[in-house]
This record gives sequence, C-alpha cells and structure tokens, in this order.
Amino acid sequence: MNLLIVGLGSMGKRRARLIRQVRPDTLLAGVDFSPARRGEARALGVAPYESVEAAVAAEKFDAAFVCTAPLTHASIIGALLDAGLSVFTELNLVADGYDALTQKAAERGLTLFLSSTMLYRGETQYIKREAAAFGKPVNYIYHIGQYLPDWHPWENYKSFFVGDRRTGGVREIFGIDLPWLLDAFGPVTAVTAQKDKLSDLDIDYPDSYFVLLRHADGTKGMLAADVVSPKAVRNFELFGEGLHLFWEGNPRALYRYDAGTKEKTPVSTYERFEHDPRYSDNIVENAYVDEIANFFGVLEGRETPRWSFEKDRAVIELIERIEAGGR
Repeated sequence: MNLLIVGLGSMGKRRARLIRQVRPDTLLAGVDFSPARRGEARALGVAPYESVEAAVAAEKFDAAFVCTAPLTHASIIGALLDAGLSVFTELNLVADGYDALTQKAAERGLTLFLSSTMLYRGETQYIKREAAAFGKPVNYIYHIGQYLPDWHPWENYKSFFVGDRRTGGVREIFGIDLPWLLDAFGPVTAVTAQKDKLSDLDIDYPDSYFVLLRHADGTKGMLAADVVSPKAVRNFELFGEGLHLFWEGNPRALYRYDAGTKEKTPVSTYERFEHDPRYSDNIVENAYVDEIANFFGVLEGRETPRWSFEKDRAVIELIERIEAGGR
C-alpha cells in the first residue's frame, strides 16, 4: 500500500509511525510547506513533497491522511478526492464543505473517513456497554481540562490551530468527547451552558464551560470543559440506582463500585497499552492504531466506519448551540 500524509507536524508523524505498526510494508510519502518538517520526514523514511499536486503527479497513491490544521481540511480533502484518493481526515471542528465533499466522494466511489479517536477507547466502549445493559436511567459528571500552553509544549499555543476562535482549545475538547457521549447515550434533546474566561491566556474565546445535557434516552450529563486546569484531567463518573462507574482518563483508572464490598474495583479493558511520554497519561496509542486499522478495513470492504461526516455535522451543530449558551 502506498499512502500520502498531508501535514507532517506532530499528528502527521504519529500517523506515519502507527501506520507502519499496523502495516509494516506500507510505503509513505508526505506533504508539508515547512522544509524542516520535510527533512524530519525524510529521516523517518517518508518521501517528502512541497504540495499535494507535486506528490500526486510523482506517485500513485492508494489513499491519503489529512493531518493539517482543521480550517485547511476542506480544500485539501477536495483536492485529494479530485485526484481519485480515498481520505482519512483528522478532526474537522467546522462543517466547511461537508455537503460538497460527501457528494464528491459518493460520486467517485471513494471513502471519506473521519477520525473520532475516543470511539476506539476500550474505556468508553465499556461505559457504553454497561450503561446499555443496565437499562435504567443514569446520570454522568464529566470534567475534561488541560492548561492550553501544555498541549504542544514544544511550540506557542498561538502558532497552531487552538489559537483560532473557530478551532479553539475548548471547541476541540467538545469535538473529541461529544461523539462518544452521543454514541453511548444518544442524541441531545436539551442543552444549557455557562461560559467564562478565567485565565490571562491570549485567546479571544471563553476558556471554561459548564454544560448540562439531556440525552434522548433520559440520561442527564454535566460536562465541564476548560483549557485552564494546571494538571491534565479527564474525570468521568456515571451513576444510577445499582450502577456506579468511575474513569480517571487512562486505562489504569477505570473502576466499578461493588455494593457488596463497598469498594471500587478496577476494570481492565486492555491486555497492554502504549503511551507517548510527550503527552498526558490520558492519551494512549492503542485507540489511534485501532482507528487506522478500521480505515484499512473500510478501504478493503471488510468493515464499516465508526464515525462519519453526517454524524459529525450533528456534533458541530451541538457545539455551536453550547457556544451560544444552549440557544
């Protein structure tokens, strides 16, 4: 398989490394404007190009990965589809071009695959299964936070996409976590939100939100999302009469309360897991690997994708309702 990676920043390099873990014999090429990144790619055995046009003119690719800033995705995906390539794209955060892109992919018989990595976490899938099997009303409380300058400690937060209001840090948190919450508990029928700016961060959007969600199945959720927490945190608690689950964001910290012993008992959803030490301990590599494998399965007609542009549109609309205070 010959694959093109557009965008050779931290995520593009991660995808390259993990693609080779899934399919060691894959040939890789990459596109980036930055000469330094192209040099890094060459050292990793990735053939570098300055543009998509140059890459597709020089080589025949089976598919492409789009790992650039979200606001650039629509035009890049369109160019790749025009070149006859199926596309795996990172989180979009905006619905720019969704109708045209999905129509173009359908007309050309190409795959348009959208990343939603939390849907591949063993912990989120366990929570979904247990809530469904419980079959009675539940509530959840969920806090996700991390100090924005710590997201990419190797660069200033103003120099990548979280500095832009349309793709800001809190919006990215919503884009990452709302899909698995909607997958587990169904669409949202009512939402209210409070937002503030607590920090001195040089951003023109609120840095913290409290959101109350009511799902179609009757579940109520209280979601707190922020980019000011000094310690990276992902704390989830689900409770109902007879079910109590706790998750602290990493595979070692998923628990079920045992009413008989009056203790929290650990739940294991991975035989083993990988973690990149450059990131907080709530980011594990397994989900990225499983997501890439799902994309290959879709390309080969063996699997269906867990997420889609159609589902993502509903999430983006919900994010916009939250940013408007629930209106």
